[in-house]
This record gives sequence, structure tokens and C-alpha cells, in this order.
Amino acid sequence: MLRSFLAGLLAAGLAVAAGSPDAAAQDKKNPPKKKARIAINEPKEAVKDPDFAVQGEYEGTVPNGGGVGVQVIAKGDGAFAVKMFVGGLPGAGWDGKSVLAGTAETKNGKTVATLKTGDKTVTAVIGEGTFAVDESGSSGVLKKVERKSKTLGEKAPAGAVVLFGGEGDEKNWNGGKLVTLSDGKFLDVGVTSKQKFGAFKAHVEFRLPWMPNSTGQGRGNSGVYFQNRYECQVLDSFGLAGENNECGGIYTQHKPLVNMCLPPLVWQTYDIEFTPAAFGADGKKTKNGRATVYHNGVKIHDNIEFPKECPGGQKETAEAGPFQFQNHGDPVVFRNVWVVEMK
Repeated sequence: MLRSFLAGLLAAGLAVAAGSPDAAAQDKKNPPKKKARIAINEPKEAVKDPDFAVQGEYEGTVPNGGGVGVQVIAKGDGAFAVKMFVGGLPGAGWDGKSVLAGTAETKNGKTVATLKTGDKTVTAVIGEGTFAVDESGSSGVLKKVERKSKTLGEKAPAGAVVLFGGEGDEKNWNGGKLVTLSDGKFLDVGVTSKQKFGAFKAHVEFRLPWMPNSTGQGRGNSGVYFQNRYECQVLDSFGLAGENNECGGIYTQHKPLVNMCLPPLVWQTYDIEFTPAAFGADGKKTKNGRATVYHNGVKIHDNIEFPKECPGGQKETAEAGPFQFQNHGDPVVFRNVWVVEMK
């Protein structure tokens, strides 16, 4: 299955982007019609959309070629972007460079994907939890997977400050309010913790809504601000490149080492280790703040520095600061938020 195709891909060291200049120019000449906004954070409602069952992650192995991972990203109305990763999914075997991009479309109840490189073409039928591949007479099946962060549901250790563990803890937040869904009561966006923190280790769980008709910064946008100064972006960046304004990015400053964003309506985690900036007696900064961040259990920032506060953040000072979960108009929800204060 795909052996010759992937061998050629690896030999060429090919890394194919999701679009091309020609395609971009064509889009400007014939812009697509604007789709109605869909923003669903209720799992029982999202599953009614047939596209929801198709989107997601698929993985398997290639004889004598190793692992392969595929991400199928919903674009609304039966259209999808497709990415195939050599070695496995991001954070789970992918070599970090070899990726093949394509598209998929649902017609008459059948979803077919097409990926091309040179004169080689791969087609796949997506459905019933499989990505069934056919390439030059060779065939094989990748199975749908639902990855979970290894820190998902991690309990607060002794001595931790629990900012949100369930109903009642909304009182720990200025503007705190609950979102009641079929699977629980969660913390809404647009809140700022009443308690302020200096150095810390923090655990945050969040869930992105189903917004297949939206793109870019209009798709599942929120943010985790620590000290209300530095933003770790929250966004439905599933299948995107992984930039500093996408999920896991430190907004405008640092892009993640790998895009670990999972599909919408899957619970995700940030585990953050933060050391604040230092200031002298004259109020001038002597050291930048630093952070190490894990997204879904994978390190995406390794002791990075903050040259200044992020846009929208409070000015850097020696004072401690609160957490803020940004309201950007999309129904993102949070749960299991706790902080261990450090010296």
C-alpha cells in the first residue's frame, strides 16, 4: 500500500503546502460564496452534521515504509482539506517535514479524497471510520483514531490552587459563568481569575467548537493569558501550519514547535511552566519572562522568552497577574484549571 508513492515522496524530500500561488490567485478572481456561520459546542448537535463523522485523524502503516498519518479538515458543505504525514501524525511519528496535501469532497453520500505529487495520484474513500486508499492498483486502509492528551483529566496536586474544578468554582473568576451542555457544566470565556500569580505551573483544559464554515481567526478563537500579559493562543488550527497566531502559538511572538491541535470538540490540554520577568529597583526589566508549554502532552515551547507583553495584554511590571480566558465571540469552554505556585 502506497509503498512506491511514499518512497518517491521521501526520496524527493517533498513538503507540499495546502495551497499554491496559482490557486490563491484563482480564489481572488472567483471568491467563494460566504457560508452561514455555524458555531456548535454541544457534541450531540455536532454529530448531526455528516461532515463531523468524516473529519478527524487517521493512521496506519505502510509495508516496508513505516507509519502514515492523515488529517481530514472540514471546510463546510461536504468539502475538506486533507494532509498526509510521512511517519505518522504530528507528535506521534511524523518526521516534521514530509507532508502531502490534497482535498476531499462528499457527493451522493460518498466522500473521496485526492492527493497528488508529480504524476502520482492517491485516492481514498473516507467513511465508517476508515481512510481506504487506492494508488496504482495498491490498496490499504487507515483507521480513524481519537487521540487524547496524556495529561487530560490530571488531578490537582496537594497545595495547588484550583481555579475551576466544577460547578461553584466560577466564583473564582471575575465575570465567571457556566456553560451547561449535555456532558457537563464548564467555564465560559471572557473571565479573569481573581487570584494573581507570579511563577507557576498550570494545567488548563479547553474544548473548541464545531465551526466548519469559518476560517482563520474566526474559527474557535480564544486565548489563555497568563499574568494577563502573555497569550497562548486558542484556535481551531487543526490541520494548519502552526503559526504564532494559531493554537499553541504565543501570539505574535513564538510559533509552536509542532501543531498539536486536535479536531474540534475534543478536549485538549495546556501545561504551562512560567517564570515571570524580573525588574530592578528602578523599575527597569532585567530579565525576560520565560515559559515551557506542553500542548496535549507534547512540548511545543521550550524555555522561550517574552521580549514584551502580547497584544491585548497588560503592561509588563514586577507585579503578579491573573489568568484570562479571552472572549473572541466563539463558544470555547474550559475545565480542570489548576495552578501550583512556585518560588
